Amino acid sequence: MATKGYGSYRGRSRLRTFLMVLIGALLVLLVLLLAAFFILEPHIIYSADGIRVDLSFLQGKGGGETPGVPESAPPLDLATPEPTLAPTPEPAPVFHGVLLPAAALYDGTARSQMDAVGGNAVIFDMKPDEGTLAYISELPLAVDAGACAEDGAINAAIRLLNTEEELYTVARVSCFRDNTVPRRNMALALRSSAGNWRDGGNYRWLNAVNPQARAYVVGVCVELAQLGFDELLLDNCAFPTQGRINTIRANEGYSAEALVPSAEAFFEELESALADYPEIKISVMSSGGVLGGTGEDSSGQTPELLAQYAWRVWTPEGLEQEEAYAAALARLGVERERLVCAAGEVRPVERSWAVWE
Repeated sequence: MATKGYGSYRGRSRLRTFLMVLIGALLVLLVLLLAAFFILEPHIIYSADGIRVDLSFLQGKGGGETPGVPESAPPLDLATPEPTLAPTPEPAPVFHGVLLPAAALYDGTARSQMDAVGGNAVIFDMKPDEGTLAYISELPLAVDAGACAEDGAINAAIRLLNTEEELYTVARVSCFRDNTVPRRNMALALRSSAGNWRDGGNYRWLNAVNPQARAYVVGVCVELAQLGFDELLLDNCAFPTQGRINTIRANEGYSAEALVPSAEAFFEELESALADYPEIKISVMSSGGVLGGTGEDSSGQTPELLAQYAWRVWTPEGLEQEEAYAAALARLGVERERLVCAAGEVRPVERSWAVWE
């Protein structure tokens, strides 16, 4: 019988023994895990794809992979990039040009005729004041007016000429002085009470206020660019300056207030249309009224428009005005070499000139 307050002795509890063994095993496992961590830590790779252990050292590869960088990754380029410089304006070479007859487009004499006057460029009247064209145009207005050249091979001959090395070609375009298209389509012409207005030389004019008239001239310029000319010389651009100008009918859109805006619109439209031909140069024949100090004339041109849109500025007037014109352009940032005196004679080599024969 058990004594009151005491039970019989049954030995150490089995549960306690089990817990002691479990704790010992966990301690051993923890020690092993810590040892494994310190041993494998240099070979643990952390990347965007997760954590992995490189065991290549077990195969004798020495664990050559750099943690976090794929073997195929290109080396980093730590070189300092060169600064991007703004393009410098293209210098204007001195221009020595000679106006040649249309036959020189295909008879093989263009270079010899240029060399004969010591020139470095040839000029062709591709749209003379008469309004006819020295090539075959696809413009409906030109076709309808019968303005195109008749020689079916002329366009191919022009392209061939314009591919000749070291031969700089200029296409003169009488922009709005045109005796052909206005005769066929009077809606595009400057008008007087007697019909189509004519200047002192009895020539008709396209009305530069009219968008369709401007588009026609722009179309001619684009076709000449496609034929490969290096430069376009825009003459009679945009309104007449001679003749009985006061007889032009104002109700056709022509007015003193429309001159400059219409000229500017033409230059803008031409610049946009020639965007696919960045190599071609645009030059403008101007007058003493614009260059000689008054700042404008009835053409709609201004010195500012010339400075903005013209690669070269040409003048047909006397050589005695050359210095004054050069000074006027210089004030607008136009180089002396960009002034071409087209007075019809050979000039010194340091000056730009054109010979008209």
